[in-house]
Amino acid sequence: MLIYRRVTLSRVLQISSLMILFLLALCFISLSVGSVHIALGKVLNFLFSALTGKTSVSSEEELILFSVRLPRIVFAAIVGAALSLGGVIFQAILRNPLADPYILGISGGSALGAIIGILIGAGTFYLGIPLLAFLGALVTVFLVFVMAGGTRGPLMDNSLLLSGVVVNAFFSAAILFFLSIVNSMELHSITFWLMGDLSSASAKEIGIAGFCLLAGFILLYAQARKLNLIVQGEDTAQHLGVNVERTKQWLVIVTSLIISVAVSLAGIIGFVGIMVPHLMRLFFGSDHRLIIPVSALFGASFLIVADTIARVVFAPAELPVGVITALCGAPYFIFLLKRKAL
Repeated sequence: MLIYRRVTLSRVLQISSLMILFLLALCFISLSVGSVHIALGKVLNFLFSALTGKTSVSSEEELILFSVRLPRIVFAAIVGAALSLGGVIFQAILRNPLADPYILGISGGSALGAIIGILIGAGTFYLGIPLLAFLGALVTVFLVFVMAGGTRGPLMDNSLLLSGVVVNAFFSAAILFFLSIVNSMELHSITFWLMGDLSSASAKEIGIAGFCLLAGFILLYAQARKLNLIVQGEDTAQHLGVNVERTKQWLVIVTSLIISVAVSLAGIIGFVGIMVPHLMRLFFGSDHRLIIPVSALFGASFLIVADTIARVVFAPAELPVGVITALCGAPYFIFLLKRKAL
């Protein structure tokens, strides 16, 4: 049963502000944690000094903070927000609280594109592998859209789901085929990418991902009221003047593009898009005017924490962040099953 609590602009701003403060606090903590520990007070002092052009830390610490950890933290926040935002939209338009942003096969298409890029040596070109992964995701969205009948008539939820499952199954088979024929070095690169990798964050990649997330957030948030009506019932929304099919198609396309960018740059990071929106609905209700911003902010916080754990648990070696999110996802599903059984 959907829960709608009274949502005002003031409430949205208050809760979002608290979430932003929480996110910033996590960023500061994450900056100080790693194989080389830097005291939190020193981190704060460095950030303050950097604004005035007078730094009080060593060149080694400056390199760690500014060139390694800070870009990775910002990148993790952007990717986590994008995945959570995708989860909110897909769970709403598919009427399934456990729907994943990858439900349309976007992960499979991106993964196949990235694997092809690794095999043909596209990594020698700037953004070569992410670009091929993004193209793979776009091809996937187009195939699913055509198979679901989005170009011929109403976009049916069941058709969309089934089309995504079919396309994802095909891409999974293709991925297994390529994994069986590559050499050991390529296999390591492919496997690490498939489990999610935030270590290659650069200023340009962060800029691209951040711009796409901001633009997508604005476009999706503008549809929040229409999305509330569609979730309540498509017939009701239609009677209230909402062009349901056009709105759903617009939401699917914009959301798919956001997820495509995140996956193409960071690899496959599972369960974020399932857990975060569901948790936010439990705490704040189901009004998308509030759920969209708080899910994006909490998703950013969650992935920062997950990536920090991945960096330090076996330091100086590190785990793919997708391993940590998967370890969180399995207990969460057990919790949901127990909760539904009560």
